[in-house]
Amino acid sequence: MRKFFILAPILICVLAQSSFSQSLRYTVSMPYVSLGAYSQKQNDVFSFTNNQAALAQQKNTAAGIYGERRFLLEDNSSYALAAAFPTKLGNLGVKVNYAGFTNFNENAVGLAYARNLGKKLDIGVQFNYYSYRIPSYGNASSVNFEIGAIVHLSEKINAGIHVYNPVGGKLGKFSGEKLASVYKFGLGYDASENFFVSVETIKEEDKPLNVTGGIQYQFEKQFFVRAGFVSETGSGFGGVGVSWKNIRLDISGNYHPQLGFSPGVSLIANFKGKK
Repeated sequence: MRKFFILAPILICVLAQSSFSQSLRYTVSMPYVSLGAYSQKQNDVFSFTNNQAALAQQKNTAAGIYGERRFLLEDNSSYALAAAFPTKLGNLGVKVNYAGFTNFNENAVGLAYARNLGKKLDIGVQFNYYSYRIPSYGNASSVNFEIGAIVHLSEKINAGIHVYNPVGGKLGKFSGEKLASVYKFGLGYDASENFFVSVETIKEEDKPLNVTGGIQYQFEKQFFVRAGFVSETGSGFGGVGVSWKNIRLDISGNYHPQLGFSPGVSLIANFKGKK
């Protein structure tokens, strides 16, 4: 019965065969995971999943994995994997996402590239393969791209824009659906070595404007906290991180006023530095 209530609204949207856009199902704590995109000091391997231009600031090879129990429902879990590889010709990134359960799931694989254009500008691009699967009903997929740019206005202030799937594209050969286009503008302020503030406006196709914001404060080299909000859902997120040598562990969560709590955990490993 529980699976029916989760699957029913998804089936209605997917089988409608209309021209409406298919909204991406992000992890509800995604602003927590990718908060450092507009910081030159708090950047990590997940930052480029919010804006590919942030990948240009990655100084070492790194990999991270994130899992979230969305609203405490096992069938609604989502997972993300990110990896970054700095090179002399620019930095490469790989992103993998999975969400759902046996009777409905979404998958996305992305390959990103970013580089510096001087000291003031970073740019990045990513190509994605997205698909969803509903047993007994069929599958659909789409290839799309996203681009981003970050301008370093000063040593402390960074601003950026990001565009996801600007040209649309249908999901599958015979489907009337397409993935939504998303436009974002972000601003970050590195107040000090230990304190960072970020805000971002997001306009997704066929949805109202959404504003997210967050802060990070690092108590010691090994410990930090993050907290923020998402205006679209009226929800808040937060978490703590601890580092040991080249490993970082984060425990995070999001609280939705109607749907409840979504706990998450991530693990990041940093390897050799950039040559």
